[in-house]
Amino acid sequence: MDVAKRLYQRFSSLVHELAKFGSIGAIAFVIDTGLLNFCNVVLDLGPMTSKVAATTVSTTFAYLGNRFWTFRDREQSGLGREYFLFFLLNGIALLFGVLTIGFATYTLGLDDPLSLNIANIVGVGFGTLFRYWSYKKWVFLEATEPIPVELPETGGVRPDR
Repeated sequence: MDVAKRLYQRFSSLVHELAKFGSIGAIAFVIDTGLLNFCNVVLDLGPMTSKVAATTVSTTFAYLGNRFWTFRDREQSGLGREYFLFFLLNGIALLFGVLTIGFATYTLGLDDPLSLNIANIVGVGFGTLFRYWSYKKWVFLEATEPIPVELPETGGVRPDR
């Protein structure tokens, strides 16, 4: 039991970060899959256009969730820089989804909604691994100074007086 406790203490921040990243990712996945199916089946935009549209919306949600919740304790190197890199890296990750959907649809001839969703899940899985690694490496950088958890002590004097 002591070993498990030490392992948890050692990796607790990583476990919490992965849980938050996974939560945001799960919601973004629901948004992505819902819009993919809506655009493809209801709007008849085709699988590739539908995937790009769905990913654009879900990526915006994911950026906001990851910036202001998952990686909020990391250095903020500028909203513009982060947003640009986030979307650039998501564009690369989108290739995983587009390639798997394109392969299933145009190479294997599987153009039914179930095959589209299975291909989407495979592409999202590969893209998620790439995104987590790349966000930590290039977008949400480690803080160079510790970010305070609480407001500094004021010695009983309220700062607004």
